[in-house]
Amino acid sequence: MNIVGHLINGEIRCDAASTQAVYNPSTGEVTKQVALASVATVEEAIACAQAAFPAWRDTTPIKRARIMFKFKQLLEQHAEHICELIGEEHGKISHDAAGELARGIENIEYACGVPELLKGEHSCNVGPNIDSWSEFQPLGVVAGITPFNFPAMVPLWMYPMAIACGNTFILKPSERDPSSTLYIAHLAKEAGLPDGVLNVVNGNKEAVDTLLNDVRVKAVSFVGSTPIAEYIYSTANANGKRCQALGGAKNHAIVMPDADMDNAVNQLLGAAFGSSGERCMALSVAVAVGDVAADALVAKMQQAMKGLNVGAFSDKSNDFGPVITAEHRNKVCGFIDSAEADGALVVVDGRQVQVEGYENGFFVGGTLIDNVTPEMDSYREEIFGPVLQVVRVQAMEEAMQLINDHEYGNGTCIFTRDGEAARYFSDNIQVGMVGINVPLPVPVAYHSFGGWKRSLFGDLHAYGPDAVRFYTKRKTITQRWPSAGVREGATFAFPS
Repeated sequence: MNIVGHLINGEIRCDAASTQAVYNPSTGEVTKQVALASVATVEEAIACAQAAFPAWRDTTPIKRARIMFKFKQLLEQHAEHICELIGEEHGKISHDAAGELARGIENIEYACGVPELLKGEHSCNVGPNIDSWSEFQPLGVVAGITPFNFPAMVPLWMYPMAIACGNTFILKPSERDPSSTLYIAHLAKEAGLPDGVLNVVNGNKEAVDTLLNDVRVKAVSFVGSTPIAEYIYSTANANGKRCQALGGAKNHAIVMPDADMDNAVNQLLGAAFGSSGERCMALSVAVAVGDVAADALVAKMQQAMKGLNVGAFSDKSNDFGPVITAEHRNKVCGFIDSAEADGALVVVDGRQVQVEGYENGFFVGGTLIDNVTPEMDSYREEIFGPVLQVVRVQAMEEAMQLINDHEYGNGTCIFTRDGEAARYFSDNIQVGMVGINVPLPVPVAYHSFGGWKRSLFGDLHAYGPDAVRFYTKRKTITQRWPSAGVREGATFAFPS
């Protein structure tokens, strides 16, 4: 059986002694094995990245940008194959995979502007014949640890900007769907990236801990669940590393009585069930204000969900595919069970869905649950599946308090026609990314992505302008050239 290896110093390496199965979630079958890196393999990758750093740091920003331009072109040329690899191992429908890849490419486009982004600042004559300027210099070897749900996009949030800023990079992708990530890294090499600048190591906690504890790694970026994000952040900080760790979410949508209900339903369908709900920005809770709005929302959602198509990634007519593993399917269904046991009403039940020809796949159908309350486990926890829960409240203030009280603060939105209500909501909601009639307010590449509260650990958000700050250190130079023949006496007062 094919073994997916690592990319180290431009070559494929393989720890054949330690492997893990990679499944096709649509069929439930093991299709390949992925090599799990040993400590020695990760250390080799770090050493290669460290060796490549001096020459890459000294490469001019415009030359780095030209490689990024070529990399973007290659991704677009091979987009169909990349989407197939995503679908085979993640289960994502091809149109959804194409959207993921497109949003990843946007970050490469932003990185192409790195000569402008690294220009720094200059001030002439800050004192008599004294000039001062700042520069943004790379950190050295940096690392990224990425999740299964976006095997193309999330790595592209990280290493294009890190590399464009002059760092060398070690990527530890999810071992559940590694092939598309590794293939994209090969395209970066084909674009002209020197060996050792980008390295990919597949692995488990042992590989992660090696990256976190090695003093040669100067910064770590992570996207995943909150418990792991807390561990990554605390361990990295204890070892003196820079760290940004994006954690979990419980994203709410407030549906006001004046909302365009048909539009809200259409938006919620995609935001709740797209990619089987396996998105950190998925809308998993609809907070309906007033019983009239709640009744209308539930009735229209129930009707609209009759047209949902769940199935294999290869059929473009499907709306979403399977979840990533059998264990995760059981976890999602367990949350539906618990909501029902706690007194919620399962209006549309996806627990027993069967896809013809794919009876062994890891499928969960779209599920709608009404009368959910904040005390229920299904409300408090991140389900990460195709489940939309409806919470009923009587006032907008109550809905906002519900959101502000939740431990997560990743994304949220409001459906309304009232500009005053929308303004009040955006000003006062304690969430990092906010949509007004926009259900998935994922910032474009020239802004930055990140939540609040226990959805983000660290001072800087991912990609965009914050990425330049995260992957560089500022140096400020103050310079004077005394006139020939002029000698000054000692000065003991603080300079002003």
